[in-house]
Amino acid sequence: MDSLMPRSESARLRGQSQMDFKTATTGVAAKAMRNEISSLVKSVGDPLTKKAFDTEMQSFFYLFTRYLAKRAHAQDLDWDRIKSPTEDKIVPYAKLTSGDSKNLNKLAVLKVNGGLGTSMGMTGAKSALEVKDDMTFLDLTVRQIEHLNTTSRVDVPLILMTSFNTHEDTLRIIKKYANQQLRITTFNQSRYPRIYKESLLPCPKTADDDKKNWYPPGHGDLYNALYQSGVLDQLLSEGKEYLFVSNSDNLGAVVDENILQHMVDTQAEFIMEVTDKTKADVKGGTLIDYDGQIRLLEVAQVPNEHIEDFKSVRKFKIFNTNNLWIHLPALKRVMDNGEMELDIIVNPKTTDDGQAVLQLETAAGDGIQFFRNGHGVNVPRSRFLPVKSCSDLLLIKSDIYSLEHGQLVINEQRMFETTPVIKLGDHFKKIAQFQKRFKKIPKIIELDHLTVTGDVYFGRNVTLRGTVIVVANEGQRIDIPDGCILENRLVSGNLNLITLDE
Repeated sequence: MDSLMPRSESARLRGQSQMDFKTATTGVAAKAMRNEISSLVKSVGDPLTKKAFDTEMQSFFYLFTRYLAKRAHAQDLDWDRIKSPTEDKIVPYAKLTSGDSKNLNKLAVLKVNGGLGTSMGMTGAKSALEVKDDMTFLDLTVRQIEHLNTTSRVDVPLILMTSFNTHEDTLRIIKKYANQQLRITTFNQSRYPRIYKESLLPCPKTADDDKKNWYPPGHGDLYNALYQSGVLDQLLSEGKEYLFVSNSDNLGAVVDENILQHMVDTQAEFIMEVTDKTKADVKGGTLIDYDGQIRLLEVAQVPNEHIEDFKSVRKFKIFNTNNLWIHLPALKRVMDNGEMELDIIVNPKTTDDGQAVLQLETAAGDGIQFFRNGHGVNVPRSRFLPVKSCSDLLLIKSDIYSLEHGQLVINEQRMFETTPVIKLGDHFKKIAQFQKRFKKIPKIIELDHLTVTGDVYFGRNVTLRGTVIVVANEGQRIDIPDGCILENRLVSGNLNLITLDE
């Protein structure tokens, strides 16, 4: 940063010397990283692979230099300039008009399919997990779009963005859809090197170094990967104008013709589906007004002293579902002009041998700031049904939901609009444990709240109603017998059944 100030010590502003030092070290770190990346590129033999890898590393280097600059100049969000979005920027779903199915011919659907499901003890692509009636996330998505294509006589293609962790898995899985009424395209998101926190140098030494030294840089990489892979140009050449993006594990994210119609009518280039926050969603990203511009604010960007403000349901009433609607010609314009500078989210990790590393990531929803007339649509909670844990999985597998053409539908016998709150303890954390502990999924149509902790097993045809709490203390095991009905009960230790007051 060139300063016009005289260079004498006496005329220096306080803090200027520190700034110069930071800027100088930024230059040194950037140069060192550039040298390391050149070595990585040189380690690739095949010319075509080398060219693609070089492009990927250039994108990473650009992200890295932006991170260094931000660090040197402390470009944090100014909390006092953050306001709630104006009413016209968050449109209630109930105000949307009915959609015209003709618009569907201009639509493509993209699922972010890079997750491994490691938090649930999985080793392969999370989208291959069976979630309902022996069908996987991918099966349900394929069934939904196939139904859309056949009933509306349209051609909505399905695009899967995989990561280096899930690409092979996904290619193997989609072979079984060869005879279905839809086209499936896959492309791989970027693979970036993890960075040692101390030295700010990359972990891998060669391009084919161990997988654990690399990471997929978040779903914000979607734009760059779509653009570089040629998939964006392919969609535009087919006359596609709109892209509906969602996470593959969000079972509520189905194509909605009303939102698509709203996008066409308002000529919005970007729409983010948001939904009302509850106490369970306090960490979800939210839309803000920042100096008159609509932006996404993620918890990782919030200064520590304002975390409680961020979590407040009063100040930030909505959160981002990551269901995004993007105008493809506008995306092409933004990418051609090099305008997609997404906010960097620094994700600190620790390696198996205890070393501190950094992953520089970005969020797809943050793209809203680069599009014209970008805004949020406040959708019903039913459009946000992610499966992040075995507690979520129990709800989806239960009799609360049935399937219609791959879409989850709430059981009409459920008396309440809300779904039960389910909290399964650590014994149920991994998928294998979960499957072992339920002989059959209990009937929970009349359940409000379930908490289970400790070593607990459920028999067949168990019915849970009202509030049920099951606590097995250390060293104890509880078996809920076949056919058992628990209504407003606390079950503890040696299977004492205690009725909870209404």
